[in-house]
Amino acid sequence: MVTVATSAARVTSNRNPWPGVVALAFAASIAALQNTAVVPLLPVLQRELDTSLSAVSWTLTLSLLVSAVATPLLSRFGDMYGRRTVILGALVLLVIGSVMAALATSLAWLLVARVLQGSVAALVPLSIGVVRDVLPRQQLATGIGMVSATMGFGAGGGMILAGLASGDWHMVFWVTAAISLVAAIIVAFLVHDRAPAVRARPDLLGAALLAAWLVALLLAISEGGSWGWTSPGVLGLFAAAALLAGVWVLVERKVAEPLVEMSMLVHRGTVGATVASMLLGFTFFTIMTGMSGFAQAPVSGFAASTLEVGLYLLPSTLFMLVISLFAGRFMRYFQAATMVSAGGAVTGLAALWLMFMHAAPAHLYVAASLMGVGLGVGYAALGTMAVEHVDPGKTAVAAGVNALVRIVGGSTSGAVIAAILAAQPGVTGYQWVFGAAAVAGTMAALFAAVYGRLNRGLVTAPSAR
Repeated sequence: MVTVATSAARVTSNRNPWPGVVALAFAASIAALQNTAVVPLLPVLQRELDTSLSAVSWTLTLSLLVSAVATPLLSRFGDMYGRRTVILGALVLLVIGSVMAALATSLAWLLVARVLQGSVAALVPLSIGVVRDVLPRQQLATGIGMVSATMGFGAGGGMILAGLASGDWHMVFWVTAAISLVAAIIVAFLVHDRAPAVRARPDLLGAALLAAWLVALLLAISEGGSWGWTSPGVLGLFAAAALLAGVWVLVERKVAEPLVEMSMLVHRGTVGATVASMLLGFTFFTIMTGMSGFAQAPVSGFAASTLEVGLYLLPSTLFMLVISLFAGRFMRYFQAATMVSAGGAVTGLAALWLMFMHAAPAHLYVAASLMGVGLGVGYAALGTMAVEHVDPGKTAVAAGVNALVRIVGGSTSGAVIAAILAAQPGVTGYQWVFGAAAVAGTMAALFAAVYGRLNRGLVTAPSAR
């Protein structure tokens, strides 16, 4: 195994690393954009592909599911073959998947394309690993904060893109393909990852088991309302999910090079960030998907177009952009856990506001603004909170686990929303959706605050820098 000192020595260079960091932040924003751009398009896809809303929602859920598996798997490939190489490979898959989606004429073809697009989520931990290698210690929090915060900006940008395309989903995917190609070219020229590759073996069995139990769980949750929560099919899926998850944990504890290090999930220095990340991921996608569906639904009184939905969510994008520009400065004055806690609380407040105040466009603008502030602050600090108390040699592993649980939280939101609206259609159902997001945001704030206080005295192994 290559030591941290050797790694640091090999990346030492007179070259300014910041253009590469900015390029990685741009690429990370596209990883978020390609997911959220689909959210306001779900009703359009349902109508044009002549299918049910629960079926078409898998265009979002499946991409998030693939992201959950691809994130730790491609992070391992980054250790084996170099992170820059894997980042470029993920961007190429995103370009190919985007072109396929733009040309798709059926739901099945679109789902295949979304599988390819989902692999790009691994850019976040891979980019954080590169940032850790190329930046000096005193600039590390700024670099990680930039990469993390632009994820929120990209997520808001996806909603705006869908709105500007006026519901033309083919155009959305063509634009995504073009932006992804530009990002790949910029990364190829500006990112220089000279951290040495290490001997490693991908945990393909672990990846397959992770995908299997997540599919079973999400399918059970999303179809519980229509099949019946006590039906043999739903109960069987829940049982299969539990069994497969148990087998997955056993496999991960036995193999020499696991897909996900179980110890990192319960590590004192990361468990607060792990739980907060999962809850924030759930809160974000629940609010965003809930707002989009509510604004477009006739029962809300808005019957908004995709462009209008994009305008309703524009404040969140603007706030995320502004906060991402100042993320590094914030990190100098506030602890990462404090920022994550504050971000979770404000995001939960946005959901609580929507639960009770949703009768006028002004109410949606207020909620979008609160969500933008909360996610901008919280996402900017999540990456740092996940890695600041672990050995420098475990940075990529900790960042990968944090990205994984955030994606799992986000993928669960789609199934939960489908289940709630199936059981309680109309405005009341959306109130329950926003209520669930408010609870998750509040819990994220509490976990971050509690574990931030517990970890204040935790000493991290010194960097070799």
